Amino acid sequence: MKKRKVPHTFVIVFFIIVVAAVLTWIIPPGKYVQEQVGGETVMRFYYADQLPEVGPSTGSGTSTFHAEPQTWQVFSAFYKGFVKQANIIVFILIIGGAFWIMNKSRAIDMGILSFLRFTKRLERSKLMRKVGVNNIVIILIMLLFSLFGSVFGMSEETIAFTLIIIPLAVSMGYDSIVGLCMVYVAAHIGFSGAMLNPFTIGIAQGIADIPLFTGIGYRVVCWAILTVVGIVFVLLYAKKVKRNPQSSIMYEDDVYWRKMAEVPEEEMERHTPRKAWFVFAFLTVVLIIFSVLYPQTTLKIGNSETTLPLLPIGTVVFALLSIITLRKTVHYFVLTLLFATVYFLIVGVLGYEWYIMEIASLFLVLGIASGLSVDKSASDIAKLFLEGMGDILSAAVIVGLAGGIVIVLQDGGIIDTILYDLSKSMSNMGKIASAEIMYGIQTLINIVIPSGSAKAAITMPIMAPFSDLIGISRQATVVAFQFGDGFTNMITPTSGVLMAALGVARIPWDKWVRFIWKFILVLVVIGGILLIPTVTMELAGF
Repeated sequence: MKKRKVPHTFVIVFFIIVVAAVLTWIIPPGKYVQEQVGGETVMRFYYADQLPEVGPSTGSGTSTFHAEPQTWQVFSAFYKGFVKQANIIVFILIIGGAFWIMNKSRAIDMGILSFLRFTKRLERSKLMRKVGVNNIVIILIMLLFSLFGSVFGMSEETIAFTLIIIPLAVSMGYDSIVGLCMVYVAAHIGFSGAMLNPFTIGIAQGIADIPLFTGIGYRVVCWAILTVVGIVFVLLYAKKVKRNPQSSIMYEDDVYWRKMAEVPEEEMERHTPRKAWFVFAFLTVVLIIFSVLYPQTTLKIGNSETTLPLLPIGTVVFALLSIITLRKTVHYFVLTLLFATVYFLIVGVLGYEWYIMEIASLFLVLGIASGLSVDKSASDIAKLFLEGMGDILSAAVIVGLAGGIVIVLQDGGIIDTILYDLSKSMSNMGKIASAEIMYGIQTLINIVIPSGSAKAAITMPIMAPFSDLIGISRQATVVAFQFGDGFTNMITPTSGVLMAALGVARIPWDKWVRFIWKFILVLVVIGGILLIPTVTMELAGF
Protein backbone atom coordinates (compact mmCIF):
# COMPACT_ATOMS: atom_id res chain seq x y z
CA MET A 1 0.00 0.00 0.00
CA LYS A 2 1.36 3.37 -1.02
CA LYS A 3 2.12 5.62 1.92
CA ARG A 4 0.03 8.78 1.95
CA LYS A 5 2.23 11.83 1.56
CA VAL A 6 1.55 14.89 3.69
CA PRO A 7 1.29 18.10 1.62
CA HIS A 8 4.06 20.69 1.80
CA THR A 9 3.64 23.35 4.50
CA PHE A 10 3.10 25.98 1.79
CA VAL A 11 0.20 23.92 0.40
CA ILE A 12 -1.37 23.58 3.85
CA VAL A 13 -1.17 27.32 4.49
CA PHE A 14 -2.68 28.10 1.08
CA PHE A 15 -5.55 25.70 1.83
CA ILE A 16 -6.22 27.55 5.09
CA ILE A 17 -6.26 30.85 3.16
CA VAL A 18 -8.88 29.37 0.82
CA VAL A 19 -10.99 28.20 3.79
CA ALA A 20 -10.76 31.71 5.28
CA ALA A 21 -11.97 33.13 1.96
CA VAL A 22 -14.94 30.73 1.93
CA LEU A 23 -15.89 31.90 5.43
CA THR A 24 -16.13 35.48 4.17
CA TRP A 25 -19.04 34.31 1.97
CA ILE A 26 -20.80 32.63 4.90
CA ILE A 27 -20.25 35.00 7.85
CA PRO A 28 -21.73 38.53 7.48
CA PRO A 29 -19.18 41.36 7.84
CA GLY A 30 -19.33 43.67 10.84
CA LYS A 31 -17.33 46.07 12.92
CA TYR A 32 -16.92 47.25 16.49
CA VAL A 33 -17.15 51.04 16.78
CA GLN A 34 -16.01 53.23 19.67
CA GLU A 35 -18.80 55.46 20.98
CA GLN A 36 -19.13 57.95 23.81
CA VAL A 37 -21.96 57.05 26.17
CA GLY A 38 -22.42 59.06 29.37
CA GLY A 39 -18.85 60.32 29.23
CA GLU A 40 -17.43 56.81 28.83
CA THR A 41 -16.00 55.13 25.74
CA VAL A 42 -17.74 51.88 24.86
CA MET A 43 -17.39 49.41 22.00
CA ARG A 44 -20.57 48.63 20.07
CA PHE A 45 -20.91 46.12 17.27
CA TYR A 46 -22.68 46.87 13.99
CA TYR A 47 -23.16 44.71 10.95
CA ALA A 48 -21.86 46.34 7.78
CA ASP A 49 -25.31 47.49 6.65
CA GLN A 50 -26.13 48.95 10.10
CA LEU A 51 -23.11 51.16 10.67
CA PRO A 52 -24.20 54.63 11.90
CA GLU A 53 -23.35 57.80 10.07
CA VAL A 54 -20.42 59.74 11.42
CA GLY A 55 -21.61 62.61 13.56
CA PRO A 56 -21.43 64.35 16.94
CA SER A 57 -24.16 62.09 18.35
CA THR A 58 -22.11 58.95 17.96
CA GLY A 59 -18.74 60.43 18.78
CA SER A 60 -17.20 57.47 17.02
CA GLY A 61 -14.79 59.55 15.00
CA THR A 62 -15.32 57.48 11.88
CA SER A 63 -17.41 54.57 10.76
CA THR A 64 -15.72 54.08 7.40
CA PHE A 65 -15.83 50.36 6.69
CA HIS A 66 -15.30 48.38 3.54
CA ALA A 67 -15.44 44.61 3.31
CA GLU A 68 -16.27 42.14 0.60
CA PRO A 69 -16.31 38.37 0.15
CA GLN A 70 -12.87 37.19 -0.87
CA THR A 71 -12.27 35.38 -4.19
CA TRP A 72 -9.20 36.24 -6.28
CA GLN A 73 -7.90 38.04 -3.17
CA VAL A 74 -6.52 34.70 -1.94
CA PHE A 75 -3.64 35.43 -4.33
CA SER A 76 -3.20 39.09 -3.45
CA ALA A 77 -3.20 37.97 0.19
CA PHE A 78 0.28 36.59 -0.45
CA TYR A 79 1.57 40.04 -1.31
CA LYS A 80 -0.30 41.72 1.53
CA GLY A 81 0.87 39.03 3.94
CA PHE A 82 4.48 39.74 3.02
CA VAL A 83 3.91 43.47 3.54
CA LYS A 84 2.16 42.88 6.87
CA GLN A 85 4.93 40.62 8.16
CA ALA A 86 7.77 42.56 6.53
CA ASN A 87 9.49 43.32 9.83
CA ILE A 88 9.68 39.64 10.83
CA ILE A 89 10.68 38.56 7.31
CA VAL A 90 13.57 41.05 7.16
CA PHE A 91 14.52 40.05 10.71
CA ILE A 92 14.73 36.38 9.70
CA LEU A 93 16.84 37.13 6.63
CA ILE A 94 19.31 39.30 8.56
CA ILE A 95 19.56 36.77 11.39
CA GLY A 96 20.05 33.95 8.88
CA GLY A 97 22.82 35.81 7.08
CA ALA A 98 24.57 36.86 10.30
CA PHE A 99 24.50 33.38 11.82
CA TRP A 100 25.73 31.80 8.59
CA ILE A 101 28.83 33.99 8.78
CA MET A 102 29.33 33.07 12.42
CA ASN A 103 28.78 29.36 11.72
CA LYS A 104 31.46 29.42 9.02
CA SER A 105 33.91 30.60 11.69
CA ARG A 106 33.38 27.17 13.36
CA ALA A 107 32.98 28.93 16.70
CA ILE A 108 29.65 27.22 17.45
CA ASP A 109 31.25 23.85 16.69
CA MET A 110 34.12 24.59 19.04
CA GLY A 111 31.70 25.79 21.72
CA ILE A 112 29.52 22.68 21.48
CA LEU A 113 32.53 20.36 21.66
CA SER A 114 33.85 22.22 24.70
CA PHE A 115 30.43 22.04 26.33
CA LEU A 116 30.10 18.30 25.66
CA ARG A 117 33.56 17.68 27.13
CA PHE A 118 32.50 19.67 30.20
CA THR A 119 29.30 17.63 30.65
CA LYS A 120 31.26 14.38 30.36
CA ARG A 121 33.50 15.54 33.20
CA LEU A 122 30.42 16.33 35.28
CA GLU A 123 29.06 12.84 34.67
CA ARG A 124 31.96 11.42 36.66
CA SER A 125 30.01 12.46 39.73
CA LYS A 126 27.52 9.81 40.90
CA LEU A 127 24.98 12.49 41.84
CA MET A 128 25.20 14.18 38.45
CA ARG A 129 24.91 10.83 36.67
CA LYS A 130 21.79 10.04 38.67
CA VAL A 131 20.15 13.39 38.00
CA GLY A 132 21.44 13.62 34.42
CA VAL A 133 23.61 16.49 33.24
CA ASN A 134 21.57 16.87 30.07
CA ASN A 135 18.38 17.10 32.13
CA ILE A 136 19.90 19.93 34.15
CA VAL A 137 20.87 21.74 30.93
CA ILE A 138 17.34 21.43 29.53
CA ILE A 139 15.78 22.61 32.81
CA LEU A 140 18.06 25.63 33.18
CA ILE A 141 17.65 26.78 29.57
CA MET A 142 13.86 26.38 29.70
CA LEU A 143 13.63 28.23 33.03
CA LEU A 144 15.67 31.09 31.60
CA PHE A 145 13.57 31.50 28.46
CA SER A 146 10.31 31.01 30.32
CA LEU A 147 11.35 33.80 32.66
CA PHE A 148 12.21 36.02 29.68
CA GLY A 149 8.78 35.37 28.15
CA SER A 150 7.04 36.05 31.43
CA VAL A 151 8.87 39.24 32.36
CA PHE A 152 9.39 41.14 29.10
CA GLY A 153 7.38 39.15 26.59
CA MET A 154 10.21 37.50 24.67
CA SER A 155 8.74 36.21 21.42
CA GLU A 156 10.39 37.25 18.14
CA GLU A 157 13.78 37.12 19.86
CA THR A 158 13.52 33.33 20.17
CA ILE A 159 14.01 33.01 16.39
CA ALA A 160 17.67 33.96 16.74
CA PHE A 161 18.30 31.72 19.74
CA THR A 162 16.79 28.75 17.90
CA LEU A 163 19.84 28.70 15.62
CA ILE A 164 22.07 28.37 18.68
CA ILE A 165 20.18 25.85 20.81
CA ILE A 166 19.10 23.32 18.15
CA PRO A 167 22.68 22.34 17.19
CA LEU A 168 23.40 21.95 20.92
CA ALA A 169 20.32 19.75 21.43
CA VAL A 170 21.20 17.54 18.45
CA SER A 171 24.79 17.21 19.68
CA MET A 172 23.43 16.05 23.04
CA GLY A 173 21.58 13.22 21.29
CA TYR A 174 18.16 14.82 20.91
CA ASP A 175 16.30 16.22 17.90
CA SER A 176 15.38 19.64 16.54
CA ILE A 177 12.02 19.51 18.33
CA VAL A 178 13.73 19.31 21.73
CA GLY A 179 15.92 22.26 20.75
CA LEU A 180 12.92 24.32 19.65
CA CYS A 181 11.06 23.45 22.85
CA MET A 182 14.00 24.58 24.98
CA VAL A 183 13.76 28.06 23.47
CA TYR A 184 10.51 28.82 21.68
CA VAL A 185 8.08 26.70 23.71
CA ALA A 186 9.69 27.71 27.01
CA ALA A 187 9.43 31.41 26.14
CA HIS A 188 5.79 31.07 25.07
CA ILE A 189 4.86 29.13 28.18
CA GLY A 190 6.27 32.09 30.10
CA PHE A 191 4.43 34.43 27.75
CA SER A 192 1.16 32.60 28.50
CA GLY A 193 1.66 32.56 32.27
CA ALA A 194 3.17 36.03 32.27
CA MET A 195 3.90 37.85 35.48
CA LEU A 196 4.87 41.23 34.05
CA ASN A 197 4.61 40.94 30.26
CA PRO A 198 3.99 44.54 29.10
CA PHE A 199 2.59 43.41 25.72
CA THR A 200 -0.25 41.38 27.25
CA ILE A 201 -0.70 42.06 30.96
CA GLY A 202 0.30 45.72 30.72
CA ILE A 203 -1.97 46.56 27.77
CA ALA A 204 -4.92 44.46 28.95
CA GLN A 205 -4.86 45.89 32.48
CA GLY A 206 -4.48 49.41 31.13
CA ILE A 207 -7.56 49.05 28.91
CA ALA A 208 -9.50 47.40 31.74
CA ASP A 209 -8.63 50.33 34.09
CA ILE A 210 -6.81 48.06 36.55
CA PRO A 211 -3.62 49.24 38.31
CA LEU A 212 -0.76 47.93 36.20
CA PHE A 213 0.74 44.57 37.14
CA THR A 214 -1.48 44.05 40.16
CA GLY A 215 -2.43 40.47 41.03
CA ILE A 216 1.15 39.38 40.41
CA GLY A 217 1.09 36.96 43.36
CA TYR A 218 -1.34 34.57 41.68
CA ARG A 219 0.36 35.07 38.32
CA VAL A 220 3.64 33.85 39.80
CA VAL A 221 1.84 30.66 40.88
CA CYS A 222 0.37 30.21 37.40
CA TRP A 223 3.75 30.80 35.76
CA ALA A 224 5.45 28.26 38.04
CA ILE A 225 2.82 25.57 37.41
CA LEU A 226 2.81 26.03 33.63
CA THR A 227 6.62 26.12 33.45
CA VAL A 228 6.98 22.92 35.49
CA VAL A 229 4.43 21.17 33.28
CA GLY A 230 6.30 22.31 30.16
CA ILE A 231 9.69 21.18 31.48
CA VAL A 232 8.35 17.76 32.49
CA PHE A 233 6.77 17.33 29.04
CA VAL A 234 10.03 18.17 27.25
CA LEU A 235 12.13 15.98 29.56
CA LEU A 236 9.89 12.97 28.93
CA TYR A 237 10.03 13.49 25.17
CA ALA A 238 13.80 14.09 25.27
CA LYS A 239 14.30 10.85 27.22
CA LYS A 240 12.33 8.95 24.58
CA VAL A 241 14.40 10.42 21.72
CA LYS A 242 17.67 9.85 23.55
CA ARG A 243 16.80 6.19 24.07
CA ASN A 244 15.69 5.69 20.46
CA PRO A 245 16.62 8.53 18.06
CA GLN A 246 14.61 6.95 15.23
CA SER A 247 11.41 7.34 17.27
CA SER A 248 11.57 11.07 16.51
CA ILE A 249 9.25 12.22 13.72
CA MET A 250 12.10 14.53 12.72
CA TYR A 251 14.75 11.80 12.45
CA GLU A 252 14.97 11.96 8.65
CA ASP A 253 14.53 15.75 8.47
CA ASP A 254 17.24 16.34 11.06
CA VAL A 255 20.01 15.16 8.73
CA TYR A 256 20.90 18.84 8.22
CA TRP A 257 21.39 19.41 11.94
CA ARG A 258 23.21 16.10 12.50
CA LYS A 259 25.70 16.94 9.76
CA MET A 260 26.23 20.32 11.37
CA ALA A 261 26.88 18.60 14.72
CA GLU A 262 29.35 16.06 13.30
CA VAL A 263 32.53 18.09 13.52
CA PRO A 264 35.74 16.18 14.33
CA GLU A 265 37.71 18.17 16.88
CA GLU A 266 40.99 17.62 15.08
CA GLU A 267 39.70 19.55 12.05
CA MET A 268 39.62 22.82 13.99
CA GLU A 269 42.95 24.56 14.20
CA ARG A 270 43.36 26.89 17.15
CA HIS A 271 44.62 30.23 15.92
CA THR A 272 44.01 33.95 16.24
CA PRO A 273 44.42 36.17 13.15
CA ARG A 274 45.79 39.66 13.71
CA LYS A 275 42.57 41.09 12.32
CA ALA A 276 40.67 39.68 15.33
CA TRP A 277 42.68 41.94 17.64
CA PHE A 278 41.71 44.97 15.54
CA VAL A 279 38.03 43.93 15.77
CA PHE A 280 38.39 43.65 19.53
CA ALA A 281 40.04 47.06 19.80
CA PHE A 282 37.44 48.77 17.61
CA LEU A 283 34.45 47.25 19.44
CA THR A 284 35.98 48.06 22.82
CA VAL A 285 36.42 51.72 21.84
CA VAL A 286 32.81 51.86 20.60
CA LEU A 287 31.54 50.30 23.83
CA ILE A 288 33.60 52.74 25.92
CA ILE A 289 32.01 55.65 24.04
CA PHE A 290 28.51 54.29 24.66
CA SER A 291 29.40 53.66 28.31
CA VAL A 292 30.36 57.33 28.68
CA LEU A 293 27.20 58.49 26.91
CA TYR A 294 24.95 56.10 28.85
CA PRO A 295 26.69 55.46 32.19
CA GLN A 296 23.43 54.38 33.83
CA THR A 297 20.65 52.19 32.44
CA THR A 298 17.17 52.10 33.94
CA LEU A 299 15.65 48.65 33.72
CA LYS A 300 11.86 48.70 33.71
CA ILE A 301 10.30 45.47 34.99
CA GLY A 302 6.60 45.92 35.62
CA ASN A 303 6.08 49.00 37.76
CA SER A 304 9.52 48.76 39.31
CA GLU A 305 12.64 50.47 38.02
CA THR A 306 16.27 49.70 38.74
CA THR A 307 19.16 51.89 37.61
CA LEU A 308 22.52 50.17 37.11
CA PRO A 309 25.75 50.88 35.17
CA LEU A 310 25.03 48.00 32.80
CA LEU A 311 26.87 49.32 29.74
CA PRO A 312 30.13 50.00 31.63
CA ILE A 313 29.88 46.58 33.31
CA GLY A 314 29.28 44.87 29.99
CA THR A 315 32.18 46.74 28.42
CA VAL A 316 34.64 45.73 31.14
CA VAL A 317 33.55 42.08 31.07
CA PHE A 318 33.71 41.99 27.27
CA ALA A 319 37.22 43.46 27.25
CA LEU A 320 38.54 41.01 29.85
CA LEU A 321 36.94 37.94 28.25
CA SER A 322 38.11 39.00 24.81
CA ILE A 323 41.75 39.28 25.90
CA ILE A 324 41.56 35.83 27.51
CA THR A 325 39.83 34.15 24.57
CA LEU A 326 41.94 35.81 21.88
CA ARG A 327 45.05 34.40 23.54
CA LYS A 328 43.55 30.90 23.14
CA THR A 329 41.79 30.87 19.78
CA VAL A 330 39.62 33.11 17.63
CA HIS A 331 36.76 30.60 17.98
CA TYR A 332 36.37 31.45 21.65
CA PHE A 333 36.53 35.15 20.82
CA VAL A 334 33.62 34.76 18.38
CA LEU A 335 31.68 33.02 21.16
CA THR A 336 32.51 35.99 23.38
CA LEU A 337 31.02 38.22 20.69
CA LEU A 338 27.89 36.05 20.76
CA PHE A 339 27.56 36.25 24.56
CA ALA A 340 28.12 40.01 24.45
CA THR A 341 25.39 40.26 21.80
CA VAL A 342 22.94 38.40 24.04
CA TYR A 343 23.87 40.57 27.02
CA PHE A 344 23.39 43.85 25.17
CA LEU A 345 20.19 42.50 23.61
CA ILE A 346 18.70 41.98 27.09
CA VAL A 347 19.92 45.40 28.24
CA GLY A 348 18.49 47.01 25.11
CA VAL A 349 15.10 45.34 25.43
CA LEU A 350 14.65 46.03 29.14
CA GLY A 351 16.41 49.37 29.34
CA TYR A 352 15.92 51.06 25.97
CA GLU A 353 12.74 49.49 24.57
CA TRP A 354 14.49 47.77 21.69
CA TYR A 355 12.45 45.77 19.22
CA ILE A 356 13.32 43.58 16.25
CA MET A 357 14.93 46.38 14.18
CA GLU A 358 17.52 47.06 16.87
CA ILE A 359 17.97 43.35 17.58
CA ALA A 360 18.49 42.56 13.89
CA SER A 361 21.05 45.36 13.67
CA LEU A 362 22.87 43.97 16.70
CA PHE A 363 23.10 40.49 15.15
CA LEU A 364 24.24 42.00 11.85
CA VAL A 365 27.16 43.56 13.73
CA LEU A 366 27.82 40.14 15.27
CA GLY A 367 27.97 38.55 11.82
CA ILE A 368 30.30 41.17 10.34
CA ALA A 369 32.57 41.15 13.40
CA SER A 370 32.73 37.33 13.32
CA GLY A 371 33.66 37.32 9.65
CA LEU A 372 36.39 39.92 10.08
CA SER A 373 37.76 38.14 13.14
CA VAL A 374 38.38 34.92 11.21
CA ASP A 375 40.18 36.91 8.50
CA LYS A 376 37.42 36.99 5.89
CA SER A 377 37.47 39.78 3.33
CA ALA A 378 34.53 42.15 2.88
CA SER A 379 33.53 40.36 -0.33
CA ASP A 380 33.70 36.96 1.41
CA ILE A 381 31.47 38.25 4.22
CA ALA A 382 28.96 39.59 1.69
CA LYS A 383 28.87 36.23 -0.13
CA LEU A 384 28.40 34.32 3.13
CA PHE A 385 25.65 36.69 4.17
CA LEU A 386 23.79 36.05 0.92
CA GLU A 387 24.29 32.30 1.33
CA GLY A 388 22.79 32.49 4.81
CA MET A 389 19.81 34.47 3.57
CA GLY A 390 19.26 31.92 0.82
CA ASP A 391 19.52 29.05 3.27
CA ILE A 392 16.79 30.50 5.48
CA LEU A 393 14.62 31.98 2.72
CA SER A 394 11.89 29.31 3.04
CA ALA A 395 11.39 30.33 6.68
CA ALA A 396 10.88 33.94 5.63
CA VAL A 397 8.47 32.96 2.84
CA ILE A 398 6.23 30.86 5.09
CA VAL A 399 5.86 33.84 7.46
CA GLY A 400 4.53 35.96 4.60
CA LEU A 401 2.19 33.22 3.42
CA ALA A 402 0.78 32.69 6.91
CA GLY A 403 0.18 36.43 7.19
CA GLY A 404 -2.18 36.12 4.23
CA ILE A 405 -4.67 34.17 6.37
CA VAL A 406 -5.30 37.13 8.65
CA ILE A 407 -5.39 39.50 5.66
CA VAL A 408 -8.24 37.55 4.04
CA LEU A 409 -10.24 37.52 7.28
CA GLN A 410 -9.65 41.24 7.81
CA ASP A 411 -10.50 42.24 4.24
CA GLY A 412 -13.59 40.05 4.44
CA GLY A 413 -14.62 41.99 7.57
CA ILE A 414 -15.56 38.91 9.57
CA ILE A 415 -13.14 38.98 12.51
CA ASP A 416 -15.29 41.37 14.58
CA THR A 417 -18.42 39.39 13.64
CA ILE A 418 -16.85 36.19 14.95
CA LEU A 419 -15.93 37.97 18.18
CA TYR A 420 -19.44 39.40 18.56
CA ASP A 421 -21.18 36.06 18.00
CA LEU A 422 -18.90 34.36 20.49
CA SER A 423 -19.42 37.06 23.13
CA LYS A 424 -23.22 36.62 22.92
CA SER A 425 -22.79 33.04 24.11
CA MET A 426 -21.86 34.31 27.59
CA SER A 427 -25.37 35.53 28.36
CA ASN A 428 -27.19 33.94 31.33
CA MET A 429 -24.21 31.87 32.52
CA GLY A 430 -22.81 31.41 36.02
CA LYS A 431 -19.57 33.09 37.09
CA ILE A 432 -17.32 30.09 36.50
CA ALA A 433 -19.00 29.23 33.21
CA SER A 434 -18.80 32.84 32.05
CA ALA A 435 -15.10 33.05 32.93
CA GLU A 436 -14.43 29.80 31.07
CA ILE A 437 -16.38 31.02 28.04
CA MET A 438 -14.33 34.22 28.05
CA TYR A 439 -11.24 32.04 28.11
CA GLY A 440 -12.58 29.92 25.26
CA ILE A 441 -13.41 33.01 23.20
CA GLN A 442 -9.94 34.45 23.70
CA THR A 443 -8.43 31.08 22.74
CA LEU A 444 -10.47 30.88 19.53
CA ILE A 445 -9.88 34.53 18.63
CA ASN A 446 -6.16 33.97 19.12
CA ILE A 447 -6.18 31.57 16.19
CA VAL A 448 -7.04 34.42 13.82
CA ILE A 449 -5.49 37.32 15.80
CA PRO A 450 -2.23 35.98 17.29
CA SER A 451 -1.01 39.46 18.27
CA GLY A 452 -1.57 39.88 22.01
CA SER A 453 -1.59 43.68 21.95
CA ALA A 454 -4.00 43.82 18.98
CA LYS A 455 -6.34 41.31 20.57
CA ALA A 456 -6.29 43.20 23.88
CA ALA A 457 -7.27 46.40 22.06
CA ILE A 458 -10.22 44.62 20.41
CA THR A 459 -11.53 42.33 23.15
CA MET A 460 -10.81 44.01 26.49
CA PRO A 461 -13.13 47.03 25.92
CA ILE A 462 -15.91 44.45 25.43
CA MET A 463 -14.98 41.86 28.05
CA ALA A 464 -14.09 44.23 30.90
CA PRO A 465 -17.50 45.98 31.17
CA PHE A 466 -19.25 42.65 30.62
CA SER A 467 -17.39 41.14 33.58
CA ASP A 468 -18.79 43.94 35.77
CA LEU A 469 -22.35 42.99 34.75
CA ILE A 470 -21.95 39.31 35.65
CA GLY A 471 -20.00 39.91 38.86
CA ILE A 472 -16.54 38.75 37.76
CA SER A 473 -13.50 40.85 38.59
CA ARG A 474 -11.78 42.56 35.70
CA GLN A 475 -8.56 40.95 36.90
CA ALA A 476 -10.08 37.52 36.22
CA THR A 477 -10.98 38.73 32.73
CA VAL A 478 -7.37 39.72 32.18
CA VAL A 479 -6.23 36.23 33.26
CA ALA A 480 -8.71 34.69 30.80
CA PHE A 481 -7.26 36.92 28.09
CA GLN A 482 -3.70 36.08 29.13
CA PHE A 483 -4.18 32.31 28.94
CA GLY A 484 -6.29 32.51 25.80
CA ASP A 485 -3.68 34.66 24.12
CA GLY A 486 -0.70 32.41 24.80
CA PHE A 487 -1.31 28.71 24.40
CA THR A 488 -2.58 28.49 20.83
CA ASN A 489 0.23 30.75 19.61
CA MET A 490 2.31 27.58 19.69
CA ILE A 491 0.18 25.83 17.06
CA THR A 492 -1.74 28.33 14.91
CA PRO A 493 -0.28 28.96 11.42
CA THR A 494 -1.36 32.61 11.66
CA SER A 495 1.41 33.22 14.20
CA GLY A 496 4.30 34.74 12.30
CA VAL A 497 6.73 33.97 15.12
CA LEU A 498 5.76 30.28 15.20
CA MET A 499 6.08 29.88 11.44
CA ALA A 500 9.40 31.72 11.50
CA ALA A 501 10.74 29.55 14.33
CA LEU A 502 9.60 26.37 12.57
CA GLY A 503 11.18 27.56 9.34
CA VAL A 504 14.48 28.31 11.04
CA ALA A 505 14.35 24.94 12.82
CA ARG A 506 13.44 23.19 9.52
CA ILE A 507 10.42 21.55 11.15
CA PRO A 508 7.36 21.17 8.85
CA TRP A 509 4.21 22.64 10.38
CA ASP A 510 2.23 19.39 10.01
CA LYS A 511 4.89 17.45 11.95
CA TRP A 512 4.95 20.13 14.62
CA VAL A 513 1.17 19.85 15.00
CA ARG A 514 1.47 16.07 15.38
CA PHE A 515 3.98 16.60 18.17
CA ILE A 516 2.51 19.57 20.03
CA TRP A 517 -1.30 19.23 19.89
CA LYS A 518 -1.63 17.01 22.96
CA PHE A 519 0.57 19.32 24.99
CA ILE A 520 -1.45 22.37 23.88
CA LEU A 521 -4.62 20.56 24.94
CA VAL A 522 -3.09 19.89 28.37
CA LEU A 523 -2.12 23.55 28.71
CA VAL A 524 -5.63 24.69 27.73
CA VAL A 525 -7.15 22.40 30.37
CA ILE A 526 -4.70 23.58 33.05
CA GLY A 527 -5.47 27.18 32.09
CA GLY A 528 -9.18 26.51 32.61
CA ILE A 529 -8.47 25.03 36.04
CA LEU A 530 -6.21 27.93 37.05
CA LEU A 531 -8.96 30.35 36.03
CA ILE A 532 -11.45 28.94 38.57
CA PRO A 533 -9.77 30.38 41.72
CA THR A 534 -9.95 33.87 40.17
CA VAL A 535 -13.76 33.78 40.55
CA THR A 536 -14.14 31.50 43.60
CA MET A 537 -11.40 32.73 45.93
CA GLU A 538 -10.35 36.08 47.35
CA LEU A 539 -6.93 36.58 45.78
CA ALA A 540 -4.72 39.61 46.32
CA GLY A 541 -5.31 42.09 43.51
CA PHE A 542 -8.51 40.38 42.37
